[in-house]
Amino acid sequence: MVDALASGASALTGVEVRVFSWAPNPFSNTLIFLGFHLREGTFVSHIPYTIQRSGTHYYNRRVPKHAIAAYGNFIRLALSDDGELSAIMAERLSQALEASWMDKRRVTPVSLDHIIASFKPRLTTLMEFAEEYLSLRGIDPKPTSLALQDFTKLLGDRAVHDYSREDAKSYLQFLVNKNNRSGTIRRRINSISAVFNFAYAELDVDKRNPMSRLMIRGEGLDVAKRGTFSLSQLKEGYEEAFLSRSPVRLLMPILGETGCRIAEIVGLRTSDIDLQRDVIFIRPHEQRRLKNSGSERTLPLVGYSREAITLLLKGREGPLLYQRYLGPSGIRATHASNALNNWLKPRFGGLTAHCLRHTMRDRLRAITTPLEMIDQIGGWSSVNTAGSKYGAGYSVEQIREWLEQVKIV
Repeated sequence: MVDALASGASALTGVEVRVFSWAPNPFSNTLIFLGFHLREGTFVSHIPYTIQRSGTHYYNRRVPKHAIAAYGNFIRLALSDDGELSAIMAERLSQALEASWMDKRRVTPVSLDHIIASFKPRLTTLMEFAEEYLSLRGIDPKPTSLALQDFTKLLGDRAVHDYSREDAKSYLQFLVNKNNRSGTIRRRINSISAVFNFAYAELDVDKRNPMSRLMIRGEGLDVAKRGTFSLSQLKEGYEEAFLSRSPVRLLMPILGETGCRIAEIVGLRTSDIDLQRDVIFIRPHEQRRLKNSGSERTLPLVGYSREAITLLLKGREGPLLYQRYLGPSGIRATHASNALNNWLKPRFGGLTAHCLRHTMRDRLRAITTPLEMIDQIGGWSSVNTAGSKYGAGYSVEQIREWLEQVKIV
């Protein structure tokens, strides 16, 4: 076996075979390949700059001195157990590396991981692309996941280019038959459409998105305007919440005086609360993402909201303000919303937790608060002003001035 390896390796530059007379058997001899030891179970490959171990080919190359700062002393990357594919991959890596360190005065590093990744099997199914899309966007996966759950149950998880316009219409009719409102249907369609757009771009497919421009009969006519709380109702609710000392009911003054979404409050960590400065930091973390980029913000605590959070911190049971709503997959904001609504709806004529958010917008509008200020307080996306996305926005103290004007006393 040693003779065979020696004869096969003689044509390779830098390959040396040493046979030690004291070795107990020929299999204990050490091959030195490009200055690195290849032990039992590792074989010199016929592919330049590669070795083979346990059936897998590895790219194995010493780095020239002038490129060590960029790549380290040695490069070893797993390729494939397929010899033909490994040869192509090794050639691509060699071309990139040699171009990278051609100029000894200036080495331009290349991403070897990206080169390896380019040889991986391409994504094909809708759910595979959805996973990649959500990972890259870093957005709340729930809306897209909910939409795709029904879509794939109805039509299957197939290659993205296999879906037709008729499939899209079947899904639309399915949502209509479930008595979903037109706004919900539009959000579901848009969520899936975004995944198709991403998939077609990645695959370089010249095909019309089957979800695009779907018409919904009577769209917008079924919109029910959300009610709002009166100032006296807010006052009554806040007082009842404090008398009960119920963590669920204490959500009412916090939501009512900050304008936050319920998930933003239920997902607060104690590290997101600074009572010395009387502020809370609405920011994403592993257990709770935010709805959009504009949702990340710092808000002052005024009046009842500060009192409620102070009371909750005294009885907290973990790193979260509402530890009880932490589930295996993150913050269960829907559970909190349902619990709060079970009290609010019969007490306030059907008004819900989300109505508190709309009430805050009306309260701010009533004192002629600038639109950009209102959007920043609520974490709404500003769409009416061209320059709303530029600059750092309003300071916490500027926000505090407006919230102090509308606080319930």
